[in-house]
Amino acid sequence: MGKDYYKILGIARGASDDEIKKAYRKLALKYHPDKNKAAGAEERFKEIAEAYEVLSDKKKRDIYDQLGEEGLKGAGGAGGGAGSNYHYTFHGDPRATFAQFFGTSNPFDTFFGSGSSSGRFFTMDDEEMEDPFMNFGGVRGGPFRSAFGRRSSRGDNTVRESHSFTTGSPHLGRTKTKAQDPPIEYDLYVALEDIAKGCVKKMKISRKVTGPDGSQRREDKVLTISIKPGWKAGTKITFQNEGDQAPHKIPADIVFIIRDKPHPVFHREGSDIRYTAKLTLKQALCGATVEVPTLSGAKVPLNFDDAVISPKTTKRLPGQGLPLPKDPSRKGDLVVTFDVDFPTSLPKAVKEFLREKLPA
Repeated sequence: MGKDYYKILGIARGASDDEIKKAYRKLALKYHPDKNKAAGAEERFKEIAEAYEVLSDKKKRDIYDQLGEEGLKGAGGAGGGAGSNYHYTFHGDPRATFAQFFGTSNPFDTFFGSGSSSGRFFTMDDEEMEDPFMNFGGVRGGPFRSAFGRRSSRGDNTVRESHSFTTGSPHLGRTKTKAQDPPIEYDLYVALEDIAKGCVKKMKISRKVTGPDGSQRREDKVLTISIKPGWKAGTKITFQNEGDQAPHKIPADIVFIIRDKPHPVFHREGSDIRYTAKLTLKQALCGATVEVPTLSGAKVPLNFDDAVISPKTTKRLPGQGLPLPKDPSRKGDLVVTFDVDFPTSLPKAVKEFLREKLPA
């Protein structure tokens, strides 16, 4: 008997998208491991994330409604098609699902800078989940320049094995008596398809501005992030002095950290991507043609009619991976591995036949 995702979220089978979102929001906050220390809360948190990922996706939900969890998770062939040939595996990181939904992996601890009076954390509106305009609050501010430049500092805003980009005006007129709040960091989850071709994200911030007379107001602003093809997870983009403005203080820098959005099919390994094809034991022993999906949407057939596929078999499709960060004209590979589904039992007659026919 497979999992009942509707029961996990506490909703009816005909629930609307809004009802699914509201149920996930409520339960994810209730069972977040940083808030709920009860036994079983972390496992419940993971179940809630998996249920939300399935029911919030129309294709996955349709297959689940027809075939249940077993059908959704790959009873059948190795391709990425619909119905019995579809294969879904939960990526296993409920915090990533939480971060995509709320805009932060942990809203209970993500407060800004010691001594900050804002006491607010990143948030994201439900209706903007698939929209590049995402909102978060409690940010400190300053001037803005659209051009990206490389940050030469080896401080907190530098990523040694990746790129670190800085935007914003230089700090002019600094004095030793002026202090600056620590950088405000935000994880920005980006789909592999967007990493493959590059994209632009627009992030809406709300910062506090304090006037000379002590009066305070909120100010909204949109920051534009140009994500280049092949950027690695961990790449940092810094907007200088875009935090809350207060007299006698240098506004904090805002730092966006590129993170890989969990993918239902591929797993990233540097500039390579890995795809695991699910096969039956019969297909592995007797031959099969595997339709391998790619990031472009096309499928590449791999024919194994004259070969035996073992769980350790690996095939590479050159140039089907992600662009190299330092040379986007070149790409990594698509690495194909295999998950052979062995039967749990065999009839006695079949065992006798195999003993006779298979080599010692």
